[in-house]
Amino acid sequence: MRSAIIGIGASAGGLEAISELLSALPSRPGAAVLVVQHLDRTHDSLLTDILRRKTSMPVVHAADGVAPLADHVYVIPPNVTLTVERGLLVLAPRAPGPEVHKPVDALFRSLAEDCGEAAVGVVLSGADSDGTDGIQAIKQAGGITFAQTPESARVPSMPRMPGSHGGRG
Repeated sequence: MRSAIIGIGASAGGLEAISELLSALPSRPGAAVLVVQHLDRTHDSLLTDILRRKTSMPVVHAADGVAPLADHVYVIPPNVTLTVERGLLVLAPRAPGPEVHKPVDALFRSLAEDCGEAAVGVVLSGADSDGTDGIQAIKQAGGITFAQTPESARVPSMPRMPGSHGGRG
């Protein structure tokens, strides 16, 4: 079985929750950590720099074709979708136009398909339903899912979504 990959998804109010979660993880969790935060498509993100101050694990921008290493944090760059395929990170340009971009669902679905029961999905603060379908896919694949308690989330819509409570599929 492949090493576990932890996918963390957040939107509005998520920076604080991601920071707290990374600070609480052991320095060697034995899994790669992939962070997807909703980002503005036209601005550079300081997320990687901010998260480096919250954990002793190496924190880098996710790069296409990289095999994620355990005990490392990979952060989505702006204007892309991050998925995992055949054990490698895949970055695809975000589609232009006004359609709803759901990068958390995309990551979680790919983790379910690629990692099966070694997939872990974590839904944090956010204002939309991104992650709902992906978290269900991880549960159906036998992976583990968690959600921030809505009461502790700055914006509770994402963690309140159906099926995002903790547990194994």
